[in-house]
Amino acid sequence: MIPAVINKLSGTAVQVREALEATNEFDVSNVEPGDVSKTVQQALRMQPKRIAVGGGDGTICAAAAVLAGTQIEFAILPGGTLNHFTRDHGIPSDLHEAAQVAIQGSVVSVDVAYAADRLFLNTSSVGAYVSYVRLRDRLERYMGYRLASFASALRLLFKMRPVSVQLEVEGIVRQYMTPLVFVGIGEREFKAPMFGSRIPNGRRCLHVVVVREWRTARLVALSIAAATQQVALVAQTQDMDSFLVDSCLIGLGKRRQHIALDGEIVTLSTPIEYRIAHNMLTIVVPNSE
Repeated sequence: MIPAVINKLSGTAVQVREALEATNEFDVSNVEPGDVSKTVQQALRMQPKRIAVGGGDGTICAAAAVLAGTQIEFAILPGGTLNHFTRDHGIPSDLHEAAQVAIQGSVVSVDVAYAADRLFLNTSSVGAYVSYVRLRDRLERYMGYRLASFASALRLLFKMRPVSVQLEVEGIVRQYMTPLVFVGIGEREFKAPMFGSRIPNGRRCLHVVVVREWRTARLVALSIAAATQQVALVAQTQDMDSFLVDSCLIGLGKRRQHIALDGEIVTLSTPIEYRIAHNMLTIVVPNSE
């Protein structure tokens, strides 16, 4: 039996469980979001060949932080709303198909990245996005997700504040007052029609973008784009600096700073070292034709 861990509060937790149990190939554990890492660690003690995890980007990232650097094969059942990482690697959104991939799929090694010691799989950002999401999360309990999103965007429109950033890339230090810094794993497309997507066979690196555009309405659009972990709108602004690097150091003018990692807000001591780690995670993907 393949150990399987499901975030019971993910949007499709029930469907993920049904898809796994229909195969009779998985030993399923339904857990609270905060227990995902601990449950995956417990499963590792049995030295399985493969572990399956169901949930959104935050759940997948928590499990990946445990599995990175091991030889354990990581099968993913996308159970969130965005699921950028699974889409990038061809894992089907249909859960019954994803369950079959988790059983029969082949494996590939993929890159991860770290902000200080915190692993992420897709994107990190600083500035407008963080302000937007923190306020939206506070308001959501009172007015629901949609109204909270609208109210947060409206407030951002009138109270946008820049972030002081010191960026060190390849020994060269640059100073910015910026509304938004974006860090993505893998080289990104900045031309139509594929704004923001990973470039197939592109450079395996960190793609760092510092926005220098100050029009307030534009910044609201940028922050909302970042809130969905899209860089399409970021890519369309011409007033930005872009770097392809293996590592960089970001200082943010405070000893501790809120940043976003794969949509989750975390607080880290500054300056923050970002670095790419090649082939650190072995994931299960559909068999090639």
